[in-house]
Amino acid sequence: MTDVTPAAQTPLETVEPIGKRVLIRKDQDKKQTKSGIHLPDKIEIPTLTGRVVTVSAEVAADSNYPIEQYDRVLFNPKDAIPVDFEGDNRLFVVPVENIVAVFRRAN
Repeated sequence: MTDVTPAAQTPLETVEPIGKRVLIRKDQDKKQTKSGIHLPDKIEIPTLTGRVVTVSAEVAADSNYPIEQYDRVLFNPKDAIPVDFEGDNRLFVVPVENIVAVFRRAN
């Protein structure tokens, strides 16, 4: 007989943005400048880039927003809502209007 703990039966929790919003995992804050200078832990260069984890159904259906899952984006964090889902709080629900650029590779 297999012992099944209650934690094993708990379904995984997901976050799905609603309305014109996307869920973004913010990139790690930089601890070193491009020239190689290491910054103290108390000083961080704010990072305004991240990867799209998921988009709401409304954004996915709107051709005016060419944003897809896994896109790397530049966003304004002013109205970003942190999601207390992980210990490091790098997930944010961001209004699609606050995404100012999508990074694309030229083909």
